[in-house]
Amino acid sequence: MEQEFFERRTDLTELNEAVRHIKEALSQIIVGQQEMIELLIAAILADGHVLIEGVPGVAKTLTAKLIAKCIDAQFSRIQFTPDLMPSDVLGTSIFNPQRTDFEFRRGPIFGNIILVDEINRAPAKTQSALFEVMEERQITMDGNCYKMEEPFMVLATQNPIEQEGTYRLPEAQLDRFLFKIEVGYPSLVEETDILAKHHQHNTEEKLLSLSPILNITQIKMFRLLTKNLHVEDKLLEFVAKIVYQTRNNKSLFLGGSPRASLAIINSAKAIAAMNSRDFVTPDDITKVALPVLRHRVMLTPEKEMEGITADDVINQIIKNIEIPR
Repeated sequence: MEQEFFERRTDLTELNEAVRHIKEALSQIIVGQQEMIELLIAAILADGHVLIEGVPGVAKTLTAKLIAKCIDAQFSRIQFTPDLMPSDVLGTSIFNPQRTDFEFRRGPIFGNIILVDEINRAPAKTQSALFEVMEERQITMDGNCYKMEEPFMVLATQNPIEQEGTYRLPEAQLDRFLFKIEVGYPSLVEETDILAKHHQHNTEEKLLSLSPILNITQIKMFRLLTKNLHVEDKLLEFVAKIVYQTRNNKSLFLGGSPRASLAIINSAKAIAAMNSRDFVTPDDITKVALPVLRHRVMLTPEKEMEGITADDVINQIIKNIEIPR
């Protein structure tokens, strides 16, 4: 049976070429931030949404726009503000006097790649409007159900420092994001490179000249290939142990749900595919564990006061579990 598996390898050549082209295109404009770029590509392959968190000016929005430019699909941007209403996102019914009837006018959420900028600036009422569409890829309005076209991906950004005029995202919404990517400041060398590139070239011109690399048909095909990659039973047990331990850790008030376990497996498959492998390794799992779990667990108040982070606890949990070989 094992010999038969290795005989029918999955051909990932086209997928790897597309990933390489996307990385090359983004590297012409974005300096550094390799982990963010890799996780964003993995999210596309794993059919998941991404929350990008970082202080202003670290290219969160720019990177999200560049990823959307690399895909030949409909792109929408929604700037979340304190006065934004659910109808401004989902759409609303408008009276048509010619037909003497109401017709549904679609909101900006109807697209393939949706950039939600500063997601924590809108109140809970508007944030809740995304619950159904992020999980079920549909919205229900006036008794009618409207399906989203595949692919459908939400890329949201938020600033972790500023508290005035912001609203904390509900746990139910955080759980709907495949990854939470934390973006830090560039190194001294990277910042020097940023200044040199900005001085020599016009970033806006490069952004406009960027051509699509992936189309919708290719994304569907690559997702199917990724989904069918091989995962050994001992790795499934490894993932289950990691998530189970988050629910039984004294430092955590809230642990990961079964959705977190599925997210780790799906994103580990995407990382394996991006590295030309048709099987998942323990390294793939440990690589995605932090971005998958950090927004799904909640520290106890005592540990928060001690300055311990969710990443610290997750790393300790992984360290205490025997890695399968």
